[in-house]
Amino acid sequence: MENRAKHLVFLGCGLLCAAALTLGVASAPSAAEGPSDGQSSPAANAPAAGAPNFPVASGARLAGDDKQTRFILDLDRKIEFRAFPLADPYRVVVDIPQVNFQLAAGTGSAARGLVKAFRYGLVMPGGSRIVFDMTGPVKIANSYVLDAANGQPPRLVLDFEQVDRTSFVQSLAPEGRPELKPAISEGNTASIPAVTTAALPPVTTTDPRPLIVIDPGHGGIDNGTQSGDQTEKNLVLGFGLALRDRIEKSGKYRVVMTRSDDTFIPLNDRVKIARSQSAALFVSIHADALPRREGDAQGATIYTVSDKASDAEAERLAEAENKADAIAGVNLTDEPTDVADILIDLAQRETKTFSNRFARLLMDEMKTTVRMHKHPLKSAGFRVLKAPDVPSVLVEIGYVSNKGDLEHLVSENWRNKAVGSMVQAIDTFFAKRLATAGPAK
Repeated sequence: MENRAKHLVFLGCGLLCAAALTLGVASAPSAAEGPSDGQSSPAANAPAAGAPNFPVASGARLAGDDKQTRFILDLDRKIEFRAFPLADPYRVVVDIPQVNFQLAAGTGSAARGLVKAFRYGLVMPGGSRIVFDMTGPVKIANSYVLDAANGQPPRLVLDFEQVDRTSFVQSLAPEGRPELKPAISEGNTASIPAVTTAALPPVTTTDPRPLIVIDPGHGGIDNGTQSGDQTEKNLVLGFGLALRDRIEKSGKYRVVMTRSDDTFIPLNDRVKIARSQSAALFVSIHADALPRREGDAQGATIYTVSDKASDAEAERLAEAENKADAIAGVNLTDEPTDVADILIDLAQRETKTFSNRFARLLMDEMKTTVRMHKHPLKSAGFRVLKAPDVPSVLVEIGYVSNKGDLEHLVSENWRNKAVGSMVQAIDTFFAKRLATAGPAK
């Protein structure tokens, strides 16, 4: 009966979860580019995997002041693009086809005029994105691509102008006010494929071993928290890969990674990966940080999903993690549930029970080997934990804002201990679950 209910959930929800992320175009005619006093950036390492057919961005610079600021991107060919503002915090997002960024290290980290910083990277197969953090409300006064001329390369040019809050809000697309959901153009998208990251085929293997999905948070254009040269996305990826290797070495389970390199994966796609693969357990790995004004905190914390956060810190963290897609400029809409509300509710109740059970087992094992937060078990509305039929936890393995925790996070010895305790908890969880299920399941 239980299996039949879950099967119905898959059938009902599978139709609801299909979503395609597309990019539109907004290319303006070429125009003469005025003089720029910005510094040019020589070609350097390429963070996004490039192929010969991808356009190459070889330099990027800012010019201007706190009234008007210009951004210039040097390219090897003309490209189409779409630019739009977002509010709270103020940002401008530029969607472009997949580009091989060959920009100097540190490009985008320095403030200039209306731009506090900008970041760039691959956000989906066939699509790259540039995100500008602005000092305040702005409008995109001009945006165009220049033809190559007089020995100069093609260039993407954006002019930002300072405006007041009222004018800025009025310029936003309706879905961008106030939920921070950028408009998705329905223009020509033939050259840019839809997201394929989570389009994994359903499991057809006869392998009876439980499948575990490991989800290193953030990635690509989304660095997560940061301390010095240590970024959350790299720390949790290293931890996730070590956990995968240890689990696979036991031979008891199959493992799927939501990402195994520096790739941006939307939150909903991470959930879809687990559901499409009929995962038996989903473990999301993160590393938290507290703003300086909020004092200090340390130790690992284990989260399960809940509509009501267990405390203010849990609510803050869930809000920050759920905004990861918005920060990268991705349009996310909640999956509708009206078609399968009853079936989903039944599955969610059982899933929540298993999630809480695994969280307690994980806490018991981890506290014997690593430092835990003073309140190690918490709950909040993390979008990445909302699969109705996959037991899921989110583990904050430490605080990058705490010196002691950061020393642990970069320590291979500490990581080995933490990974070992997590594998032990996984063993205990499945031993109890399989024993309870019996041979029929």
